Amino acid sequence: MCMTGRPGRTGRGAGQASAGELLELVRSRRAVTRGALQQATGLSRATVGQRLDRLFRAGWLREGAGGPVDSPLGGRPSITLEFDDEHAVVLAADLDTRHARAAVLSLSGEILAEHSGTLVVDDGPDLLLGELGRWFGELLEKTGRGAESVCGVGLAVPGPVDTETGRVVQPPIMPGWDGYDIRSRLSRALAEHTGAAEVPVLVDNDANLMAYGEQRTGYPDCSAFVLVKVSTGIGAGVVVDGAVFRGIDGGAGDIGHIRVPEGAQTLCRCGSYGCLAAVASGGAVARRLAEAGVPAASGSDVRDLLASGHPEAVGLAREAGRRVGDVLATVVTLLNPGVLMIAGDLAGTPFLTGVRELLYQRALPRSTAHLDIVTSRLGERSGLVGAGAMVVEHLYAPERVEERLRALGV
Repeated sequence: MCMTGRPGRTGRGAGQASAGELLELVRSRRAVTRGALQQATGLSRATVGQRLDRLFRAGWLREGAGGPVDSPLGGRPSITLEFDDEHAVVLAADLDTRHARAAVLSLSGEILAEHSGTLVVDDGPDLLLGELGRWFGELLEKTGRGAESVCGVGLAVPGPVDTETGRVVQPPIMPGWDGYDIRSRLSRALAEHTGAAEVPVLVDNDANLMAYGEQRTGYPDCSAFVLVKVSTGIGAGVVVDGAVFRGIDGGAGDIGHIRVPEGAQTLCRCGSYGCLAAVASGGAVARRLAEAGVPAASGSDVRDLLASGHPEAVGLAREAGRRVGDVLATVVTLLNPGVLMIAGDLAGTPFLTGVRELLYQRALPRSTAHLDIVTSRLGERSGLVGAGAMVVEHLYAPERVEERLRALGV
């Protein structure tokens, strides 16, 4: 059972709340009438009206149905205010090592159109991002939305990211991507295939965005949430008090490269020996199956074998789960999360059983007393939902709202 520890945000003080802060109050449903906004901010009725007018002219707010009458003397019901999630769309993509998904999403996170297919990160960023731009063009046509409706792009990648620059930093399983200017290339590809003007492109690690999407949609009150993605590699995303925890430069959550005794003689793709990913990832399980004569080359192949109940795949997945569970005992003891979610190609009963066996054996009872160990709710869409949410939260943060309103001349 997970309890919230997230404090409510506060404005800058009575009489100072900006139009952006009013929008945030409406978006979060903490204040959805003019009167409630006055009460929450200390602004006068006239000032609230002026600032709301800017948001209406930008097309970001709309009036909803009348709410209940607050006064015991009766009168007309208060008109509620709503964030207009139809005034723009977000493009999002989630890259794995050999597969990708792309989508057009509403500002509320609804997937309006989606496409998945083979895109291999080993082919390099120039080719892959160019193809992704083509996918986005086809998806926009499918939804009937024009390029002018796109407000931003979110991209999830299987490697550590410097979110300030949007560049991947020394990725173990993304050859040719280190330091590459992803934002500029994807912007060019989008313009080439859609005619879209330059829009913000935000990039983050796939496990981070999966965690963000899952926490926001399924566990919004959980103040410490951990997602572990086990596919071709292994990575973790951590959400604390509603925000992704990235560490000092985007390297947080890279648990696949923690050293484990079982892997001392096994070379990892990062160039080191003994990494958890080298012995317990989907890629590692695929390698062992191939050595035993079972056709498997990646985590997705292992997933298919597990779905068919292949006995050797089931046994190896459970063994991999035990090795990951041993490491997660330390993670749980350190972070004390309310939810630990297992996602990715290996996220089935055999792997989860192995995780539980070692985690509960090695972690202190105090650390697991209120811990829920679960599997993904959003499935393969979690990275898309998280990438879309990242873009929306970036663009409609109070300080950025002010910048954008000024740019629109309202």
